[in-house]
Amino acid sequence: MKTSYNIDKNGFYGDFGGAFIPEMMHANIEELRKKYVSLITRKSFTKEFDELLKNYVGRPTPLYFAKRISEKYNTRIYLKREDLCHTGAHKINNTIGQILLAQKLGKKRIIAETGAGQHGVATATVCALMGIECVIYMGEVDIKRQSPNVARMKMLGAEVIPAKSGSKTLKDATNEAIRDWIKNPVDTHYIIGSVVGPHPYPDMVARFQSVIGFEIKDQLKSLENRDYPDYLIACVGGGSNAAGIFYPFLDNKKVNIVCVEAEGKGVNSGYSAATTSLGKEGIIHGSKTLLMQSKDGQITEPYSISAGLDYPGIGPMHANLYKTGRGKFISINDNEAMDWGLNLSVSEGIIPAIETAHAFAVLDHMKFKKDDIVVFNCSGRGDKDLDTYIDFFKL
Repeated sequence: MKTSYNIDKNGFYGDFGGAFIPEMMHANIEELRKKYVSLITRKSFTKEFDELLKNYVGRPTPLYFAKRISEKYNTRIYLKREDLCHTGAHKINNTIGQILLAQKLGKKRIIAETGAGQHGVATATVCALMGIECVIYMGEVDIKRQSPNVARMKMLGAEVIPAKSGSKTLKDATNEAIRDWIKNPVDTHYIIGSVVGPHPYPDMVARFQSVIGFEIKDQLKSLENRDYPDYLIACVGGGSNAAGIFYPFLDNKKVNIVCVEAEGKGVNSGYSAATTSLGKEGIIHGSKTLLMQSKDGQITEPYSISAGLDYPGIGPMHANLYKTGRGKFISINDNEAMDWGLNLSVSEGIIPAIETAHAFAVLDHMKFKKDDIVVFNCSGRGDKDLDTYIDFFKL
C-alpha cells in the first residue's frame, strides 16, 4: 500500500529507516529484502495467512463500543479488542505471517526477542503450531516481572535465554537475538516483534499488523455508516500495534493519529521511555530513528513500569509521523497508566495490559467532541501484569 507516510524504495520513512547493519548480517537481510514482498503477496500465502488468522487467531476481533467511559467523557469510544486474539495480544498477527514466510524460505529454527513477553508467547505458539525449534531472548529484569508469560513460553516448548547485559530489558534481549542470528545465518529466521530493526522488518511487520486497521474500516461501516474514525489512539514502544491500527488511515487527514509513549517516573526524572521528548536522531538495531542517547551517542537506559514500552527508541514509521506532524505524541507516567488499568477494569470489565492502559490515560489529557468517533487499540490483556497490578494497588 503506497502512502505518503510509507517506505520508499530504499526502506526509508522520510528521514528514518534503512538498514544500517554489519557485514555479517548482510546475507540475512538481503535474502529477506529481495524475497519478502513477492512471497507474502502470493495468493497461496495470503490464503493460508487469512485462514490462520480466522480459524486459529480468532479474527476479526470485535470493535466494542465502550458505553460507560463514552458517557463519562461525552464522546463515542470504541475499543479494538486485540486482547481477544489467541495468546492475548496483537503480536500473534505478525508471528503467523513471519512463520509462514520462514517456511517459504526453508528456515528450520526461529529466534525472537521479547519485553512484555507477549511477542515471545506468540512466537513460541506459532513455532509449536508448525513444529519448528524456538529460542526466545528476554531481559533478566523482564523475566522476573513477566513470569506468567515466561512459563507459557516454556510450556509451548521454547527455550528462554536471559539477557544479562545493560538494563537487562528489551533493548538487551534484541542485542542478544541479533548476535545469535549473525552466528546462525543459514537455517535461522529472526522474528522481530515490532516495527523496528533494519529494512524490511518495519514494513513487513506493519503489513502483517495492518489487518487491525482494515478490519476497523469494515466494522465502522456497519456501526457508524462510515469507514474512518475521528481519532485513532495507541501506545507506542517500538510501535507494532500502533502501526497496525494506523496503516490504512495514514493518508486520510480526517483521522487524527495519537501515539502514547511511556513517561515512566517523569520525562526529566532519569527514569523514562518518552523517546520523542528525550530522543534525537540516531541508529539502533539497524535502523535510523529517534533514539534516547547521551551527548556522545551512547544509548540511554529507558524505564517504564510496562515491560513492552521499556525501549529507548521508536519505529522509523512513528519517528516520521512525529517529525512530519502527522502524529500527535503524548507521554503518560506510571501512575496515570496504572490508574487507567484499574479504571478500565471496573468501568468496562476489561483488564488491559499496562502498555494498553497508557493509551487510555489520554482521555484525561485531551478533549473530544460529543460526536467524535474515538478508537483505541486495546492491544493486549492484563493477565501477564497481574503481579504488577497487585503490588502497585496492594490488592
